[in-house]
Amino acid sequence: MVFSKLPFAAALAACALSTIAFSAEAAGKGVQRGAASWYGPGFHGRKTASGERFNQHAMTAAHRSLPFGTKVRVVNERTGRAVVVRINDRGPFHGGRIIDLAQAPARALGITGTAYVSLQRGG
Repeated sequence: MVFSKLPFAAALAACALSTIAFSAEAAGKGVQRGAASWYGPGFHGRKTASGERFNQHAMTAAHRSLPFGTKVRVVNERTGRAVVVRINDRGPFHGGRIIDLAQAPARALGITGTAYVSLQRGG
């Protein structure tokens, strides 16, 4: 009975290892993909996590873990539009989103709600 489950366990382990390898490869290249959202008017002028004042018209964004000041190239995967933003805040704090854009970069990317994007460090 134990031997009949062995191929399944091996396949499961192989899948897990390939996922880890893919994630490590993507992290090494600084590439991340997922949902982006935006924030603006309600936060304009308030202090960000970095201590600077939030400006909804600036090319900035919030990310959970990238260091403040990091430049990130954001590509709207549906339209192909791209912008470079500077990380100056923490977030997003909703669901599986990977970045929260200020209003200006969101508009430049054609994002009115949420969109699937790719991020690449270094802009």
